[in-house]
Amino acid sequence: MGIKDNPNGIRSRSPISIFLVLCLCCFFYLLGTWQRSGFGKGDTIAKQIAQQEDCDVVKNLNFESHHSIEIVEQSKVVGKVYKPCDVKYTDYTPCQEQDRAMKFPRENMAYRERHCPPEEEKLRCLIPAPKGYTAPFPWPKSRDYVYYANVPFKSLTVEKANQNWVEYQGNVFKFPGGGTMFPQGADAYINELASVIPIADGSVRTALDTGCGVASWGAYMLKRNVLPMSFAPRDNHEAQVQFALERGVPAVIGVLGTMHLPYPSRAFDMAQCSRCLIPWTENEGIYLMEVDRVLRPGGYWVLSGPPINWKTYYKTWKRTKQDLQAEQKRIEDLAESLCWEKKYEKGDVAIWRKMSSDENCSSKKSVNLCNSADADDVWYKEMEKCKTPYPETGGGSEVKKFPERLFAVPSRISDGLVDGVSAESYLEDNKLWKKRVKGYKRINRLIGTGRYRNVMDMNAGLGGFAAALESPKSWVMNVVPTIQKNTLGVVYERGLIGIYHDWCEGFSTYPRTYDLIHADHLFSLYKNKCNLEDILLEMDRILRPEGTVLIRDEVDVLNEVMSISNGMRWDTRMLDHEDGPLVPEKILVGVKQYWVGSSNSNSTETDEQ
Repeated sequence: MGIKDNPNGIRSRSPISIFLVLCLCCFFYLLGTWQRSGFGKGDTIAKQIAQQEDCDVVKNLNFESHHSIEIVEQSKVVGKVYKPCDVKYTDYTPCQEQDRAMKFPRENMAYRERHCPPEEEKLRCLIPAPKGYTAPFPWPKSRDYVYYANVPFKSLTVEKANQNWVEYQGNVFKFPGGGTMFPQGADAYINELASVIPIADGSVRTALDTGCGVASWGAYMLKRNVLPMSFAPRDNHEAQVQFALERGVPAVIGVLGTMHLPYPSRAFDMAQCSRCLIPWTENEGIYLMEVDRVLRPGGYWVLSGPPINWKTYYKTWKRTKQDLQAEQKRIEDLAESLCWEKKYEKGDVAIWRKMSSDENCSSKKSVNLCNSADADDVWYKEMEKCKTPYPETGGGSEVKKFPERLFAVPSRISDGLVDGVSAESYLEDNKLWKKRVKGYKRINRLIGTGRYRNVMDMNAGLGGFAAALESPKSWVMNVVPTIQKNTLGVVYERGLIGIYHDWCEGFSTYPRTYDLIHADHLFSLYKNKCNLEDILLEMDRILRPEGTVLIRDEVDVLNEVMSISNGMRWDTRMLDHEDGPLVPEKILVGVKQYWVGSSNSNSTETDEQ
């Protein structure tokens, strides 16, 4: 039967064909609706495939510590392959090296401060672990025992033999918990402090230990739910800070010299000096003024050691009664000028409390006040001989007890002292990090179990990652980059600890001191500021063998990071964002392989135990 063309030359369709097309459309629409409803198998199968993919990614990275990680073959772009450094660099600390330090003046301990290498002297190789290195003991056993192979320095066992600092036993060091001013143990010493300072009820959460030794005071404060920040210089007392971190106690290399401490104002609930040998009365009391800056109103300062109890020890200290008595009088006068009240002195211990406000401070008009706007501008800034004024508003002077303060809105935020952060955005940030940490634990089920004791957040923001991870099994060093918005005061108000740092330079710690390192958009932040290679090599230096990194950033940045890290003896995988593959932000997970240095500087050994 012929088909008659219409006048426009367009062929018409029969009603039957149109009806069939409509039926097919309706059928596929109904089929799709049925599958979406959950009664069909298509959606379930898709979910199963996605879940299987996630499981495969997790299984490919071995987070256990057993010194022999199976390397999963994968197609990856490897650029430069980084060689191991010479074994003489096993304990290399870029900004506190002895040879460089000796070029600087010894006056006011300037030579013990940070002195980083210029660009042409930076090491661009992998710092080796010492032969025999093994994963540290889990907490709390690590508080009392450290493997000798990990920190092979015996000098303190001789120098401090009568002070119960550390003992050498077979293949381990044992830490009895003693100190120069508490040879009977840190617990007994802390009990004495707790008779004056409300340590037990959550009022004291953050504590600064100046000149910490092997950090036994901090180690025993941890069991009372107090987070210590300990520091000591890299000096003739070998590896003090390295011992502290190997024990699982927060610590950094540092000294009270000419520069401000790298902490915000009103950060600590208490500070202590246990025979720390800081000359508190020198330079018109500038060191005590710095303690006052970082001590929050209502906080406590403890001094045990010279000149306290000078009547008993003046012969032992080889000083005259008159000299020591004058020194204590000068400290008491300085404390009064800073609006501190003396609360206790008995035996070897004296305790002062910083007044909650300066309203009742008799000396407030006679002391030189610093510029309040500069109180947190401290990175490489010299200390000044002035008192940090009390804040006009709350601004960290009033904090809730821990753990309530962990998620309460900090006064620095409610008082509008942090640009661009409101109470609402702070609470949203908390929700976001709870979700993200939950996702991290799905990736690596060992997070939060005690496998990772020493944790670092390289770009901490408001401290949301650390707050979501909070547990007695671990602690987090919250680092606020100096080129980032200053939020470190908020971190401390939450009852967490942290430090300012510029990641274009080496961090103030020994190699192999962190189990888990987290970096949120750190590489985007520094992309045009310094060499990303240097940041990754620094991460490798401070990460323990078989330690883990979690790097969150935009996919193009992570591709660049991955191309570098693939030459660094890391096993890596890139994972999708929690909200799915269409989000351009991804997560790079890496595990540092276990290897140790050998006498041949260009070779390494992989031990299996």
